[in-house]
Amino acid sequence: MVLENGGVMRIDAHQHFWLLANRAGQWPPPGLAAIHRDFLPPDLAPLLQQHGIGGSVLVQSLPSTSDTLFMLGLAEQNPFIRAVVGWTDLKSAHATQQIAVLASHSKMRGLRPMLQDLADDWIDDPLLAPAIAAMQRHRLSLDALVLPRHLPALLAFAKRYPELPLVIDHAAKPHIADGRMEPWRSLISQLAALPQVYCKLSGLVTEAAAGWQISQLQPYAVHVLEAFGAERVIWGSDWPVLKLAADYDRWLEVTEVLLAILEPWEKQQIMGGNAQRFYRL
Repeated sequence: MVLENGGVMRIDAHQHFWLLANRAGQWPPPGLAAIHRDFLPPDLAPLLQQHGIGGSVLVQSLPSTSDTLFMLGLAEQNPFIRAVVGWTDLKSAHATQQIAVLASHSKMRGLRPMLQDLADDWIDDPLLAPAIAAMQRHRLSLDALVLPRHLPALLAFAKRYPELPLVIDHAAKPHIADGRMEPWRSLISQLAALPQVYCKLSGLVTEAAAGWQISQLQPYAVHVLEAFGAERVIWGSDWPVLKLAADYDRWLEVTEVLLAILEPWEKQQIMGGNAQRFYRL
């Protein structure tokens, strides 16, 4: 067990694994050379050990049940994978049964529809009600992979289901490359007003332009920290997608700067405590 000062385990709450052989024609394309290869637990484990990180949350990156089963298999074989966020078709007629089957796995903790690739209002649909009820019965949370344009519908969804734990991945991928804050800033504030909504401090560097500086990330990180507070922000690396813009060491260095305004106990919550609570680790 790897602990920070104060006894809080550090957790990387957002990382991925994949085998290209299982993803024919799917993302990532060959043009993304830095990540167009297999990534498996032996690739990440040394980085976690090097940086004193005691475990990770493995998150889906393909909208398929087979990919989710692949991840659950890896989690069974690798103790450092402490939770899995998978996928199922939440609008399928069989969604409730599929959710029950997935939830029977001991490390299954959440589901993630790939909203960034779906219509803006896909999530704001009463047809989701049976699946969301099933998620709540089985104590599963929802990871929201969204872009700023999805936030109005996500806000309506979150208001409809106040008992469903929900975390916004990558701070909703704000427009860092061109420096735009609105309407992202206002919508994030409205979502943060809902107590069941959390936000991941992850994925910012890949939304910035090439040659990015920390100063370009800071306004977005500061707003997330102010809106959600230290008890509802969850740190993650988004590795290996991170490799498109930085390495693991650099993102941790950047994180230290972004969190420098906080008290030590607040940093401990963001770097592990909040993930442990949200994902029931």
